[in-house]
Order: sequence, then C-alpha cells, then structure tokens
Amino acid sequence: MAEAQNIPAGSTTAGSIAVAAESTVATRMSAPPSFDVADFPVPHGREEEWRFTPLERLRGLHDGTAVATGDGVKVVIEAPSGVTVETVGRDDARLGRAGTPVDRVAAQAYSSFQQASVVTVAKEAVLTEPVRIAVHGEGGVAYGHQVIELGAFAEAVVVIDHTGDAVLAANVDYVLGDGAKLTVVSVQDWDEKAVHVGQHNALIGRDASFKSIVVTFGGDVVRLHPRVAYASTGGEAELFGLYFTDKGQHQEHRLLVDHNAPHCKSNVAYKGALQGDGAHAVWIGDVLIQAAAEGTDTYEMNRNLVLTDGARVDSVPNLEIETGEIVGAGHASATGRFDDEQLFYLQSRGIPAEEARRLVVRGFFAELVQQIGLPDVEARLLDKIETELKASV
Repeated sequence: MAEAQNIPAGSTTAGSIAVAAESTVATRMSAPPSFDVADFPVPHGREEEWRFTPLERLRGLHDGTAVATGDGVKVVIEAPSGVTVETVGRDDARLGRAGTPVDRVAAQAYSSFQQASVVTVAKEAVLTEPVRIAVHGEGGVAYGHQVIELGAFAEAVVVIDHTGDAVLAANVDYVLGDGAKLTVVSVQDWDEKAVHVGQHNALIGRDASFKSIVVTFGGDVVRLHPRVAYASTGGEAELFGLYFTDKGQHQEHRLLVDHNAPHCKSNVAYKGALQGDGAHAVWIGDVLIQAAAEGTDTYEMNRNLVLTDGARVDSVPNLEIETGEIVGAGHASATGRFDDEQLFYLQSRGIPAEEARRLVVRGFFAELVQQIGLPDVEARLLDKIETELKASV
C-alpha cells in the first residue's frame, strides 16, 4: 500500500494533512515540552506517542525504575584541531538550548545525567577530518547528554557510533550558528539485548545547513526522536535514515520538523528493510508549518521493504499547516514486499538468487548510504547489510 500527497503553494489536501485556521490551535505537534519529569505521566501504552512502543522492554526507562550504574556507557571523543571538547556539569548554560524533552524518557535523561560532553567548533573553522564520538555500552544503565555546537560559518562532520550492551536514555543537542554547515552520522550498532531511547534536537541558524543520517541496525529496542527547529530564516535541514530490523527487534524513529521561521527548507527520507518473526519498525514523520513560516519548502518520504513473513511496519507521515503561503509541502509513504520481478530479471541474466537478493537490497539503500560521504563508514554499513542478509538465508 502506498500513499503520496503533495501541496503546491496556497492549496491543501485531505488525509494525514491538517490545516489549522488559527495559528493558536494547540496540537500534538505543538504541545509544550518540559524539562520536568513530573510534567509527563508514566505511559501505559495507550497514549498516541507510545502506542507502538513495547514499554515492557524499555527496562524501566519510562517509569523511573531504571537506576544508573557505574558500568553504563563509556564515551570517547576524537576531534581534530579547531575543536574544543569539554566535560561539564548540569549547570552549564549551553545544555538544553537546542530543544526541550518531549516525553518522559527524554525528561528522565535530562534530570538524571551527571556530566555532559560539549563539542564546540570554532567560528569559521572548516574541519578536514570528522569528529568521532564512540559511545560503548558496558552492560549497565546510563543517562547521557551531548552538545555539538558550531560557530558562525563553521563546517564539520560528526560521527556518533553506538556499540556494546547498555540500557541508555540520552539527549543530543546540535546548535548551528549563522551560515554553519553540519553533517551528523548517528550509528546504532548495539548488541542484541541493548535498549536505546534518544531525543536529537537541532537548532538551525540563519542560512545554516544541517544534514542528519541516522543508521539503526542493532539493539533489542531502539526509539529515536530527531527534532528540528529554526533560529532564523534561510535554514535548511536534510534528515536521512536507514534501518534494518531483524527478528524480534523493535526500531522506532519519530521525527518532527518544526518550521517556525520563514523561508526555510526541509527534506526527510528514511528507508527500512525488515526480516524475521516479530521484526517491528515504526516511522512517524511529523512536519509542522507555523503561521509565521511563510515560504516554507518541505517534503518527507518513508519506504519500507519487507523481506520475509512475520515482519510488521507502521509508517505514519503527518503534515500540519497553519499558513497557505508556502512554496510546497508533501509526503509519501510506501511499504511493500520483496519484488520478485526484480529477482527474476537479475536471475535471467545469470546472477544466482542469493546474489540477486543482495543486489536489490543494496540498491534500495544505496542513495542514502551515499549521503554519508565517509568511505570507511559507508563500507562498514554496506558490510553490515550483507551480514544481515546472509543471516536470513
């Protein structure tokens, strides 16, 4: 089943697109967040924002019973010249500027971390090597917070790599100065029992560009909430993602692009493949165009490839529009089974069935992998896809 909707300037359509007559209308997308855990009731799974999540597998992150341990996660940061790396306490004024927690787990993470990592790229610095942040789980429970801040007209690539075993709730803030360009690659390559719940907040300055590539492979449960807002006009955001959901895994990506400033752009493209009994992928794509955001140009897309029986996908794109003065807005969502015609075509040209299957899946992910721009990371992810496919044979 596929759904696609586009809105040219000044027009609207039905479906999962809501058009508000007044900018003061309060909705799920614009509901006020909070840093206080007490402002969020303990979820029971009936709430809209939690209805897809297996709460019983969050290991207490949602109800406050998960207590941080000394063997939670180890964070190692490698940065080139032009970058300042600091470990700061909870009272540092730079924490929380990019966004506020929007659910109980994010608020719990913010109230529970003891130290935060702050990575600052100097004004006008153009990094020739990426900043690499390794987050390795050591078997315990952890709460974390990281800040990546770019000065005006700085350019940087940041790779955040999650490995090992942990129960982790963490917030990550990206703050872009005017004219800055930031590319972030966040890889979730956890061990099979890990649980990771995270909120990613990006605040984009005037004429700044933000590109996010989220890659999710490992873990028992991974629930990520990327969010984007604009500090001024002319900002651009590209949110890409790929996920490979295997037997028994739950992988959930819930995005919000808040167009709160005029003449900004956003483009969202996520792709996933699923295989095995109990594999469950959830993608929620919310775009809010506020009344002040005239001249907005936005599009979001989600594609899912179901490789075997027993896998399930929930894909929900949403647009909420408070002004008709936009350049364009649209969304598309499609979920389908493996294309036997493609396999037949390749096999008819002498390619063995297993190799043909790998080629189809690699082609499905290729355009997103190429967005990374780091050969070593791209090669590693392609190898991981190959490993996942071989495991299903």
